[in-house]
Amino acid sequence: MRLEASEADEAFRAMVRAYFATEYPQEILAKLANGQVLEKADLVASERAMSAKGWLAPGWPEAYGGTGWTVSQRFIFDEELERAGAPNVSPMGLLYVAPVIYTFGTQAQKDRWLGDILASRTFWAQGYSEPDSGSDLASLRTRAVREGDHYVVDGVKTWTSNGHYADWIFCLVRTSDEGKKQAGITFLCIDMATPGIEVRPIITIDGGHHLNTVTFTGVRVPVENRIGDEGLGWTYARHLLNHERTSYAHVAGKRRQLQALRQAAAQAPWGDELAAVSGLRRRTAETEIQLLALEMTTLRALAPLTNGEAPGDEASIIKIAATETAQAVTERGLELAGPYAQPFFADRSGAGWRDGLEDIPAFAAPTTASYFFTRAQTIYGGTTEIQKNIIARQLGL
Repeated sequence: MRLEASEADEAFRAMVRAYFATEYPQEILAKLANGQVLEKADLVASERAMSAKGWLAPGWPEAYGGTGWTVSQRFIFDEELERAGAPNVSPMGLLYVAPVIYTFGTQAQKDRWLGDILASRTFWAQGYSEPDSGSDLASLRTRAVREGDHYVVDGVKTWTSNGHYADWIFCLVRTSDEGKKQAGITFLCIDMATPGIEVRPIITIDGGHHLNTVTFTGVRVPVENRIGDEGLGWTYARHLLNHERTSYAHVAGKRRQLQALRQAAAQAPWGDELAAVSGLRRRTAETEIQLLALEMTTLRALAPLTNGEAPGDEASIIKIAATETAQAVTERGLELAGPYAQPFFADRSGAGWRDGLEDIPAFAAPTTASYFFTRAQTIYGGTTEIQKNIIARQLGL
């Protein structure tokens, strides 16, 4: 595996870096630098800026609006986006359901949905997990009963990321109880404005509203909103999950977090002493090594994409390594914050959220929130235990 960048790749990197420095909305970067939480309007503005440049969907085939970039260029773009401090795209539409639509959908479905996703005119949510069906997703019980040219959907989905923002939700629903439990699952796309849908917020331990519970009561969904054949939803879901799990790496973002941690340690009056006495300096170095290993693993897993292939089960390795590294990075930040992590302030929606908190180090509250949020990373998207089972099956164990 060649790791050195070519002259063409370095020229591409310079172009992307210049874009984020001069053309990308600087007010969004300023909000994030101030520790603020972005609203839907910010995410839309970010994505539309990249869409106008033609850079919003690097992973899509060119025929559907992709960039035609090489795998290394896509990796460089992600690095530069995170190095600049820009938010990652909302993945549910662009990274998760779009590959399912353009791979398995009808031409009418592609025409209906892909353009709006690419222009950030619609936001999507993922309806997979249920109150009693998380890691064992195939045990889901949300049911869709065929009535003429509609399905009638009843059930509950939970841990629905950005469901309060979503215009559409793609769901796994049960259409049959015959055969293996995976065989009776169907993939439906549902308009969130349909009568019978209720969205209730779940406020997480970091104080944020990221997640929701979505209840379906007699929701009528046109059959034309079904992706592929009835009962083959599990096949489409596995395709989606492999794309999802390769999207967790965020190497440059984690590297940026560690750089910010070092800067905070240098500026804090207690930073150097704490780092030396508590072993924080050593643990930070170990986390940097862990991050480097994640980067190499990601590059190996992305190599098949050069030939246009979908990621395989090796995506599970990335999911484990990326989420454990994310937790390690935020643990280092929490250690540095020390007692200043205790006064935790959840509301960071306004520009003046630091007013009255001048005695609290600027990094402490956002770092604490990030620490709490990353506790869930080894659970959502398939728990670490599930990923290890997938790897074991690949090895024939």
